Amino acid sequence: MILAKDIMTREVLTVSEETPINEAARLMMENRISGLPVLNSAKSLVGIVCESDIIDQGKQLHLPTVVNLMGYIVFLESSRKLEKELKKMAGLTCRDLMSAPVKTVTPDSTLEQIATLMAENKIHSIPVVAGGKLVGIVGKKDIVRAVAR
Repeated sequence: MILAKDIMTREVLTVSEETPINEAARLMMENRISGLPVLNSAKSLVGIVCESDIIDQGKQLHLPTVVNLMGYIVFLESSRKLEKELKKMAGLTCRDLMSAPVKTVTPDSTLEQIATLMAENKIHSIPVVAGGKLVGIVGKKDIVRAVAR
Protein backbone atom coordinates (compact mmCIF):
# COMPACT_ATOMS: atom_id res chain seq x y z
CA MET A 1 0.00 0.00 0.00
CA ILE A 2 1.43 3.37 -1.07
CA LEU A 3 1.09 6.17 1.47
CA ALA A 4 1.46 9.95 1.21
CA LYS A 5 4.73 9.81 3.15
CA ASP A 6 6.14 7.49 0.45
CA ILE A 7 5.47 9.83 -2.48
CA MET A 8 5.25 13.35 -1.05
CA THR A 9 7.75 16.11 -1.67
CA ARG A 10 9.22 16.90 1.74
CA GLU A 11 10.93 20.19 0.98
CA VAL A 12 7.91 22.31 0.16
CA LEU A 13 8.14 25.78 -1.30
CA THR A 14 5.68 28.01 0.54
CA VAL A 15 4.58 31.62 0.50
CA SER A 16 3.22 33.89 3.19
CA GLU A 17 -0.14 35.61 3.14
CA GLU A 18 1.69 38.85 2.30
CA THR A 19 3.62 37.47 -0.70
CA PRO A 20 2.76 39.44 -3.86
CA ILE A 21 0.94 37.44 -6.53
CA ASN A 22 3.59 38.13 -9.16
CA GLU A 23 6.22 36.62 -6.82
CA ALA A 24 4.09 33.49 -6.30
CA ALA A 25 3.61 33.18 -10.08
CA ARG A 26 7.38 33.53 -10.61
CA LEU A 27 8.08 30.81 -8.02
CA MET A 28 5.61 28.45 -9.71
CA MET A 29 7.11 29.05 -13.15
CA GLU A 30 10.75 28.75 -12.06
CA ASN A 31 10.12 25.57 -10.07
CA ARG A 32 7.59 24.04 -12.47
CA ILE A 33 4.94 23.54 -9.80
CA SER A 34 1.22 24.21 -9.93
CA GLY A 35 0.59 25.41 -6.40
CA LEU A 36 2.10 26.91 -3.28
CA PRO A 37 0.86 26.41 0.29
CA VAL A 38 0.22 29.71 2.07
CA LEU A 39 1.44 30.00 5.67
CA ASN A 40 0.51 32.61 8.26
CA SER A 41 2.99 34.30 10.61
CA ALA A 42 2.78 31.30 12.99
CA LYS A 43 3.82 29.02 10.08
CA SER A 44 0.40 27.36 10.03
CA LEU A 45 -1.23 26.38 6.73
CA VAL A 46 -4.03 28.83 5.93
CA GLY A 47 -4.55 28.37 2.20
CA ILE A 48 -3.07 27.38 -1.12
CA VAL A 49 -2.53 29.49 -4.20
CA CYS A 50 -2.57 27.63 -7.52
CA GLU A 51 -2.15 28.38 -11.19
CA SER A 52 -5.93 28.33 -11.54
CA ASP A 53 -6.25 31.09 -8.90
CA ILE A 54 -3.87 33.27 -10.91
CA ILE A 55 -5.69 32.47 -14.15
CA ASP A 56 -9.02 33.34 -12.50
CA GLN A 57 -7.62 36.78 -11.73
CA GLY A 58 -7.47 37.58 -15.45
CA LYS A 59 -10.89 36.31 -16.46
CA GLN A 60 -13.89 38.41 -17.37
CA LEU A 61 -16.19 39.34 -14.53
CA HIS A 62 -19.50 37.46 -14.56
CA LEU A 63 -22.20 39.90 -13.55
CA PRO A 64 -25.07 38.30 -11.66
CA THR A 65 -28.49 38.21 -13.22
CA VAL A 66 -30.87 40.74 -11.69
CA VAL A 67 -34.58 41.39 -11.99
CA ASN A 68 -36.35 44.70 -11.45
CA LEU A 69 -39.41 43.75 -9.42
CA MET A 70 -41.70 46.70 -8.70
CA GLY A 71 -38.77 49.08 -8.37
CA TYR A 72 -36.59 46.70 -6.35
CA ILE A 73 -33.45 45.11 -7.73
CA VAL A 74 -33.44 41.39 -6.93
CA PHE A 75 -30.25 39.36 -7.45
CA LEU A 76 -30.96 35.91 -8.86
CA GLU A 77 -27.49 34.74 -7.85
CA SER A 78 -25.50 35.09 -4.67
CA SER A 79 -23.95 38.51 -4.20
CA ARG A 80 -21.25 36.76 -2.14
CA LYS A 81 -20.02 35.01 -5.29
CA LEU A 82 -19.66 38.39 -7.03
CA GLU A 83 -17.86 39.82 -4.00
CA LYS A 84 -15.45 36.85 -3.95
CA GLU A 85 -14.75 37.19 -7.69
CA LEU A 86 -14.09 40.93 -7.35
CA LYS A 87 -11.73 40.34 -4.44
CA LYS A 88 -9.75 37.75 -6.41
CA MET A 89 -9.58 39.90 -9.53
CA ALA A 90 -8.27 42.89 -7.57
CA GLY A 91 -5.99 40.81 -5.35
CA LEU A 92 -2.38 41.78 -4.91
CA THR A 93 -1.24 39.24 -2.31
CA CYS A 94 -1.57 35.51 -1.81
CA ARG A 95 -4.10 36.18 0.97
CA ASP A 96 -6.41 37.74 -1.64
CA LEU A 97 -6.16 34.90 -4.15
CA MET A 98 -5.62 31.76 -2.08
CA SER A 99 -8.17 29.00 -1.81
CA ALA A 100 -9.20 28.33 1.77
CA PRO A 101 -9.90 26.20 3.65
CA VAL A 102 -7.40 23.76 2.18
CA LYS A 103 -8.03 20.08 1.53
CA THR A 104 -5.20 18.21 3.28
CA VAL A 105 -4.07 14.65 3.92
CA THR A 106 -1.90 13.03 6.58
CA PRO A 107 1.37 11.18 5.98
CA ASP A 108 -0.54 7.89 6.40
CA SER A 109 -3.23 8.68 3.80
CA THR A 110 -3.31 6.08 1.04
CA LEU A 111 -2.71 6.71 -2.63
CA GLU A 112 -6.36 5.86 -3.29
CA GLN A 113 -7.58 8.40 -0.71
CA ILE A 114 -5.36 11.11 -2.18
CA ALA A 115 -6.39 10.34 -5.77
CA THR A 116 -10.06 10.36 -4.80
CA LEU A 117 -9.73 13.70 -3.03
CA MET A 118 -7.95 15.19 -6.04
CA ALA A 119 -10.45 13.86 -8.56
CA GLU A 120 -13.58 14.76 -6.60
CA ASN A 121 -12.38 18.29 -5.82
CA LYS A 122 -10.56 18.97 -9.12
CA ILE A 123 -7.30 19.86 -7.39
CA HIS A 124 -3.72 19.29 -8.53
CA SER A 125 -1.78 19.27 -5.28
CA ILE A 126 -2.61 18.44 -1.69
CA PRO A 127 -0.62 19.53 1.36
CA VAL A 128 0.40 16.81 3.80
CA VAL A 129 -0.12 17.89 7.41
CA ALA A 130 0.97 16.22 10.66
CA GLY A 131 0.41 17.71 14.09
CA GLY A 132 -0.97 20.87 12.54
CA LYS A 133 2.24 21.51 10.59
CA LEU A 134 2.97 21.21 6.87
CA VAL A 135 5.31 18.25 6.31
CA GLY A 136 4.98 17.72 2.57
CA ILE A 137 2.88 18.04 -0.56
CA VAL A 138 1.55 15.51 -3.06
CA GLY A 139 0.96 16.54 -6.65
CA LYS A 140 -0.65 14.71 -9.56
CA LYS A 141 2.80 13.96 -10.97
CA ASP A 142 3.71 12.19 -7.71
CA ILE A 143 0.71 9.90 -8.08
CA VAL A 144 1.44 9.17 -11.73
CA ARG A 145 5.08 8.45 -10.85
CA ALA A 146 4.01 6.06 -8.07
CA VAL A 147 1.64 4.17 -10.38
CA ALA A 148 4.33 3.90 -13.06
CA ARG A 149 6.76 2.17 -10.69
